[in-house]
Amino acid sequence: MLRLGIVGLPNVGKSTLFNALTSSKAAAAENYPFCTVEPNVGVVEVPDPRLQRLNALVKPKKKVPAVVEFVDIAGLVQGASQGEGLGNQFLSHIREVDAVVHVIRCFDDPDVVHVMGPVDPVRDHDVITSELALADLAVVERRLDKTRKTARAGDKEAQAELVVLERVMAELNAGRGAREAGESEAAVRFLRQLGLLTAKPILYAANVNEQDLAAGGGPWLDKLRAAVQAHHEEAEIVPFSAKLEAELAELAGEERREYLASAGVTEPGLDRLIHAGYRLLGLQTFFTVGENEVRAWTMHAGGTAFDAAGEIHSDFQRGFIRAETVSYDDFVRVGSYKAAREQGLVRSEGRDYVVRDGDILLFRFNV
Repeated sequence: MLRLGIVGLPNVGKSTLFNALTSSKAAAAENYPFCTVEPNVGVVEVPDPRLQRLNALVKPKKKVPAVVEFVDIAGLVQGASQGEGLGNQFLSHIREVDAVVHVIRCFDDPDVVHVMGPVDPVRDHDVITSELALADLAVVERRLDKTRKTARAGDKEAQAELVVLERVMAELNAGRGAREAGESEAAVRFLRQLGLLTAKPILYAANVNEQDLAAGGGPWLDKLRAAVQAHHEEAEIVPFSAKLEAELAELAGEERREYLASAGVTEPGLDRLIHAGYRLLGLQTFFTVGENEVRAWTMHAGGTAFDAAGEIHSDFQRGFIRAETVSYDDFVRVGSYKAAREQGLVRSEGRDYVVRDGDILLFRFNV
């Protein structure tokens, strides 16, 4: 399951966004800092019209979507890496997510106080980036002391690790993140094993007013984009309106679609955030279809049929024989597995077959 941690300064719209995304009131969206004391966790369906279409065709007993877990973490303040505010409590929670959604306030409202005074998304970006980097710096310094001793004793693995750690130190001291030091897949894996906060993939959720959302931008959003680029980040910025999302959460069906259209947007912030998260982490969806269940599964793009089998159950992977595969488009066009077989659209693939987004798979295995 994909886990996204929602972080940001107090009163930037984090908890309002979380409540809207999960259609809950779990996070107290009060107008004061630290209203969220423990991380709130909400599981949200991945929006995918393909699953709805398959369900309508097959009419199984149940439909099971892929899901994303959102973790809303208490507002971070300057000095958190030194224990200010909720300090290390916050930092320990963020180490457990797959990627970070940094919510930044990009709207003016005199009725909603900002913990640092005037609205300034560039300052807010820099504060949180700096706090995460400082927290990582402490971790890396401790690891460096131990690794240098081992490397001096001639340990080859420690010597290779030392090169990566020194590169990380240079990036953190320059105000950038550990992501910049991941020059190889092995280095990236090593940095994530250390639990470095700035090694995690990040995307930005810019909380704008409804007028700027409809226009696709605004002065504060432009400044945030410039700040992200100046930090050499290739992170995606997803504009959303927490206020609009909260109102959408109260609507359904045609009323919801009409409200979206009237606001000048085609997709809710939830959908755009989840899709951005999938792009960020290189994820895709495959399906299993049967009389009992139609289900969407998440896996890494470029993964094989053997990998997909493991997503379902270890027995599928251990006893893998083959994967019977049909594309989503072909299945929908002919309407059923039976028709797809009769028309020669179902292929028998081995364990090394690279699964494509939207593939419908039926695994044959023996344990």
